[in-house]
Amino acid sequence: MGFEIRQDRRWQGSQILVREREEYFRLMDQGVSSREACRLVGIDRRTGLRWRNGYTRSDNEKWTPPVNLAIPDPGPSRHLRESERVHIADRLRENVSLRTIAAELGRSPSTISREIRRNGSLWRGKGWVYRPHAAQSRADARRPRPKPGKIGQNPELRDFIQHHLERRWSPEQICQVLRARFPDRPEMHVTHETVYQTLYARGRGELRRELTKALRTGRAMRRPHRQSYRRQPRMSNDMVMISKRPAEAADRAIPGHWEGDLIIGKAHKSAIGTLVERSSRFVALVHLPDGYQPARGRDALIQTVSTLPAQLRRSLTWDQGSEMALHKQFSTATDMPVFFCHPASPWQRGSNENTNGLLRQYFPKGADLARYTRDGLDTVAAELNSRPRKTLGWKTPAERMGELLIPEAEYRG
Repeated sequence: MGFEIRQDRRWQGSQILVREREEYFRLMDQGVSSREACRLVGIDRRTGLRWRNGYTRSDNEKWTPPVNLAIPDPGPSRHLRESERVHIADRLRENVSLRTIAAELGRSPSTISREIRRNGSLWRGKGWVYRPHAAQSRADARRPRPKPGKIGQNPELRDFIQHHLERRWSPEQICQVLRARFPDRPEMHVTHETVYQTLYARGRGELRRELTKALRTGRAMRRPHRQSYRRQPRMSNDMVMISKRPAEAADRAIPGHWEGDLIIGKAHKSAIGTLVERSSRFVALVHLPDGYQPARGRDALIQTVSTLPAQLRRSLTWDQGSEMALHKQFSTATDMPVFFCHPASPWQRGSNENTNGLLRQYFPKGADLARYTRDGLDTVAAELNSRPRKTLGWKTPAERMGELLIPEAEYRG
């Protein structure tokens, strides 16, 4: 039987018009305007507006859930339903706390708070007004997928990112350079997370999938961070610990204090020595074509360090690897003291550990590192030293090294 307009149109106090309310929302769902639905149901237009905006009770009546809009079990749904939004509006009229509303809906309090901020509206600057059906419309308008990405919509931005990924820049380096180079063009600004999502999300098609090989990890999919590999101490002869290192090395104000380590090749049969200057993050690579036994490591380090100016040979910090067993002979030949980190403390050589991670992009694990030539190592070091670094305010290590050496040269002159 169809809906019949009640004949007695007199005011009925605080009584909720159950059947009229049901018919009003049925008509609204069919696309009928609120004014027309009120006319067809036989109610005042103000009553329909109060129903639509979630107000369902009188001031002197205890609150009860809206009739015909019982709160459903959210189940596995990630999104708020329209009935839940009506419930939020009703309870906000009652000045109920957000935590209470969240508990009634089985949602997180942050979900309710975020919903009000995103889909509510400011009423003459006095506070948030939450209208559930308008909120539902806003949420529906944002939801359609797939949405075109910012990178895919801008060919200039896409080409810039792809070009620098091919040069092995990190997404964060690229995004910072974009902001510096195009400060007045927000369409050229993206976050590094946007670049990562574009690379890893399937079906986006905005950046070439094979560019994931140019990332530091070279992975085609994301993985959670794992605990760093901790080496065991392998040397204990006449070591001077890092606690004895001069204070000027810790604050990175004076250049010439270096951190060093090895990156190991296939089957632990080959290696490359890495040196990182603490103030500028300037990188020097040590060629070890014949292995990294203590005597060969000592000679290769002496050869590399001897090419540095005297003011850049203040100290060297190393881990407790056996390749530095002849550290006293190295110090005598170069006038450069060696300090050792504590066992299982890679953070005491943080700059060097970070650089070793960058170098793995050029020298992957499992590769035979003996096949790389001296010229090849110099090319890789030059590329790293010309790459902007976040820790240097997006200057390159070469630029930073030049800034540090000029004042000292003027002082000596």
